[in-house]
Amino acid sequence: MLISKNKYIALYFQNFKEDTLREDYLRQAQKVISDPNILINVVSRRVKQLKYGSKPTVESLEKLSLEDIALLEIIKGNIQYELYNSSKTEDR
Repeated sequence: MLISKNKYIALYFQNFKEDTLREDYLRQAQKVISDPNILINVVSRRVKQLKYGSKPTVESLEKLSLEDIALLEIIKGNIQYELYNSSKTEDR
């Protein structure tokens, strides 16, 4: 059974919260980070940081879940990530 990228990501995050993600934020964030696995990892790590007291880098007039805040930060370009390159550590 094939599941679209949006459904895959939404299903993953539904395990962590009762509300559904804002689909518009999810679609916009996927334009920035197209690989769903990387997007899930980036959002998950940012949510963990926010849970432990990091301040959001975006402001919203509405109350957003931590997942939506992380997606909005990705959309605005406030979060950067770097893929691990094992060849860099092997060169040493």
